[in-house]
Amino acid sequence: MPKSRPLLRGVSIIGVGMSKFGAFPEKNSRDLFVEAFKDMTGSVDKGLDPAVIESFYLGNFSSDLFEHQGHTAPLLLDAVGLTPIPATRVENACASGATALRQGVMAIASGLYDVVLVGGAEKMTDLPTADVTDTLATAADVPFEISAGFTFPGFYAAMATAYMAKFGMKPEHLMNVAIKNHDNGALNPNAQFGTTIQKWMEGRIASAIKKGKPAPNWTSIWDFLHDGYANPIVAWPLRLFDCSPITDGASALLLVAEERAREFTDIPIHIIGSAQASDTALHNRLDLTSLPAAKLASSQAYGMAGISASDVRIAEVHDCFTIAEVIASEDIGFFAPGEGFKAAEDGMTARLGGKPINTSGGLKSKGHPVGASGVAQVFELWKQMRNEAGERQVPGDVPLAMTHNVGATGSTCVVHIFERRE
Repeated sequence: MPKSRPLLRGVSIIGVGMSKFGAFPEKNSRDLFVEAFKDMTGSVDKGLDPAVIESFYLGNFSSDLFEHQGHTAPLLLDAVGLTPIPATRVENACASGATALRQGVMAIASGLYDVVLVGGAEKMTDLPTADVTDTLATAADVPFEISAGFTFPGFYAAMATAYMAKFGMKPEHLMNVAIKNHDNGALNPNAQFGTTIQKWMEGRIASAIKKGKPAPNWTSIWDFLHDGYANPIVAWPLRLFDCSPITDGASALLLVAEERAREFTDIPIHIIGSAQASDTALHNRLDLTSLPAAKLASSQAYGMAGISASDVRIAEVHDCFTIAEVIASEDIGFFAPGEGFKAAEDGMTARLGGKPINTSGGLKSKGHPVGASGVAQVFELWKQMRNEAGERQVPGDVPLAMTHNVGATGSTCVVHIFERRE
């Protein structure tokens, strides 16, 4: 088993950027990445000459199937005018973005490069939903799982029912996660669903009245979320509002050797922990209530950083479904097994709670362009740690934060730890 070793050379982030997430029929992944790259260059406090960038790592799951376009990394590199530096596409399902970040970290820590561009991009909405489902299914164990009729909502529904049976969670506890993440996403101008579920419900009522139809009989947000028409079951116990959307989007960040960070900004964010672990496909696991790769990657990242979960102020975790956030909050050590759903219910994971999770709105509300999600998680932490998150800024100091990015049903997990120093 790999040991936790400190990075041989410090690595810092000196700029971040992202496109708006959503559905953009007039744009392709290149257009979206150009937007993210421009946003990133504008975030570098002391200015950036792109000519200093030495290499590029792109997280992208399947431009081949989503856009019928392979060899994506050099094409996106060319779109931002950075050829002829090396460009590498990294594919690790929904953890592609964080895996690309890890490749960039290792490239600088090894001494090979001083300045590395990391990006993520996915253009998903050009395909019909059934074809998107088929494309995402290629990240599972196709002969043993997909041929048996599973889709990703089905996988995570199996996790949810196993968790409910073991710990006594109810479907309503998952609704707490959805409500919280939409509350956060409503404060995020880049989010695909920048509205609260309360506002969503009120909009549906207003629309019905405008069309001369009877107003729905919802007296509370709970009535709305239990309505089989407004919030249909996708794979019990998961309903529509438990599932992240199909999304187009891109994100970018710039890594530099720590000793050079002050050339670009007086407030760099340092990467002090980076770990990745793998696991078997879901059908081969004895316990569906935890992701062993997430627990191992978290433990190794904490070991590398020399900290524990209790030291971390906030986290962006992989909430492709609401149950995924509950399980993640336990796997990263914020809460004991079986306590994550209770913490969400008690407000511990809310923006003003003791352990804020997914202040960006998470994949659930911000959106989930799968190759870009892991890098976009870092965008949020950069903003929070530098006190630049605007209305969604968590109170107090944020010296330590972490990201948790999962591929498929946990066959891959990548964890990073970030530090802001005075």
